[in-house]
Amino acid sequence: MDNPMSLEDRVIIVTGAAQGVGRGVAKKAGSLGAKVALVDLNEEGAQETAAMIGDNATVYAGSVADAGFVQEMVAAVIEKHGRVNGLFNNAGIIRTAMIHKMSVADWQAVIDVNLTGVFLCLQAVGRHMIERAQDGDDTPNRIVNVSSVAGRKGTIGQINYGAAKSGVLGITMSAAREWARYGVCVNSVCFGVVETPMTEVIRSPKFAERTMAGIPMGRVTTPDEVAGPCCFLLSDTASYVTGQHLNIDGGSHIGF
Repeated sequence: MDNPMSLEDRVIIVTGAAQGVGRGVAKKAGSLGAKVALVDLNEEGAQETAAMIGDNATVYAGSVADAGFVQEMVAAVIEKHGRVNGLFNNAGIIRTAMIHKMSVADWQAVIDVNLTGVFLCLQAVGRHMIERAQDGDDTPNRIVNVSSVAGRKGTIGQINYGAAKSGVLGITMSAAREWARYGVCVNSVCFGVVETPMTEVIRSPKFAERTMAGIPMGRVTTPDEVAGPCCFLLSDTASYVTGQHLNIDGGSHIGF
């Protein structure tokens, strides 16, 4: 019986692959047959992820906010594998402060990685996908951008993060409209609270009760649990899905 989630023979770039959700999705994609390009500024962490996947994983160390690195990385993946079929656009950072106390440097750092970095990776991979489509290659192309429920309903203490993640929704919808004619499906995923280093504070005893009160399912999730829905959007099963924002949040944001 065919596996509807198979990623066999697909080449997928995963940014922010050294830990957390990026590591979880990379492992899942590898188990589904994909060749995975692991991108992260933390080379040691990315190498640890690669060791979990095996021969189908390759590490590319650098910052997604560096346009030159992004171009070189995508070119290197294409040179190695001949193509890129998927992008899981996940790299992100946090710099926490209340609005009236946030420095311009902390605002810009998060915008550079979480918004501009998403654009740079999407643009570089998208150009390649369009070129392939124009050459008659009908191999499926999928881009999944990582947003957050913070980008849909706001957040406290992270206006930079909320603004960037809201911007990712706009990037997703615009790219989906422009690139549908080339067979490129572009969607976003919006996480709630995932057990990663970035959510340690809101999962701490000080904030745990408030955090759990906002999740109808009554629990947080893990990188391994969210990896399945992400890989669904990278697979042929989602061939008629584009421009959508999939909440993976235990019901913390329910609405139209």
